[in-house]
Amino acid sequence: MNAHPLCTMVYFGNASAPPGPHRPGFTSPDAMQHPPFALARTSLLGTTIRHGDAPGCCTPHPVPTPAPATSAVRNVRHRTTLAELDATFHCSIIGTCLSTGELRKLVRRLIAMDATASDMEVHHEAVSLATRGGVGAKTLHKALDQRHALAIRQFASATDPDAVRAMWDTAQATGDIAGAYWATMTHPEGSVAVRQKAFGDVHMLSHLVGASNRADIRRLVALEAENETLKDTLARQQLRMQELGSEHAVAMQEASALIATLRGREQAPGEAVPADVTARQQLISAQVERIATAEARQALAAEAARTLRDDVAQLRAQLAASRAETQALEALVTRQQQEGREDDRASTLPALDNRSVLYIGGRPGTVTTIRTLVERAGGRFQDHDGGLEDRKGLLPAMVASADIVVFPVDCIDHDSVGMLKRICQKQGIDYHPVRSASVASFVELLARLP
Repeated sequence: MNAHPLCTMVYFGNASAPPGPHRPGFTSPDAMQHPPFALARTSLLGTTIRHGDAPGCCTPHPVPTPAPATSAVRNVRHRTTLAELDATFHCSIIGTCLSTGELRKLVRRLIAMDATASDMEVHHEAVSLATRGGVGAKTLHKALDQRHALAIRQFASATDPDAVRAMWDTAQATGDIAGAYWATMTHPEGSVAVRQKAFGDVHMLSHLVGASNRADIRRLVALEAENETLKDTLARQQLRMQELGSEHAVAMQEASALIATLRGREQAPGEAVPADVTARQQLISAQVERIATAEARQALAAEAARTLRDDVAQLRAQLAASRAETQALEALVTRQQQEGREDDRASTLPALDNRSVLYIGGRPGTVTTIRTLVERAGGRFQDHDGGLEDRKGLLPAMVASADIVVFPVDCIDHDSVGMLKRICQKQGIDYHPVRSASVASFVELLARLP
């Protein structure tokens, strides 16, 4: 088979390591195989696929010829096992359907592996175990079945490939990816075409975080430009305030001098006021008027400066939050690039250790991605659409069942935020308001969670 002309996913085969030092229990990354995106011939629809036929990808293992079936069991279909699946699916299934914490425990039970092995090394060894079959593949299959038992039971109602495809499409639309993916790939009615479609859908999900990262970087650049403009405006206002202050001081000095002169020249009753005194009195009146005008301008300038300082402080806080979010995403992308994988976007996020995350509000386009990140980091996800007035009675029960409550403050009004905080505090639930409904804000929060 030839590689897909537009997109090639990189997966790890079980090729032997080249000579040289390597970590015990780990196959060198230099020996990893790169099978093509096209997975199997569609002429094999309805058959059980063991391995792809790409040269140099995953060497096919001989499949024993099954004993002739009796008439009583001839039509009984069984779920496909992990070892029976095309080897090019193994990397995607293991990376999507098992958290890094679970996978590390499983692999260390099956092979001798350094405790400091990276997530990528653990993932690679798990894929190799699945490809080789035997006890390792059975153990991984059992763990996947236990983790996604609910999805398997739900998909059991599908009686043909079209029904499996429809259930997969529904699960993908609601963001319930991990369990549905495993149930689809192992379903008795899961044809090659259905599996290839699910495989491609999961692959495309990996690009969503990158797109969100680019949008946040553009927003960060705009905020930095706006911050520079406000700083220039503030500097001009401060300079003008200094000029007004100087004018005020000069006017006060001149008025004081005139008052002192007049007091030094006592005027007898009925004596005519000298012309120079009248002129000085007019000058004093003009100076007093100037002083009043200068003071009014100074008050306005001071108020404008306070407003600008508040705006700058707010923008600096937003800029710091955007930088933290961007740094969290850049760190995630950098680690993924170093690991040489593009499909397992959540593997380097902190493990959630089966904690339940309740996400309130947000945008439909990002909630699906956030659900995938939570599940692939080993957490459980539930969401509330933010309609607090319409579904107020449901909220306390949902909060009570969560370990962590997250809500973007740009999607919920101030009163609702206050109500959420009171509910969480009353029930002793850890809550985290995030700056925006973007994936970047959620990734930055995960990086800060204990």
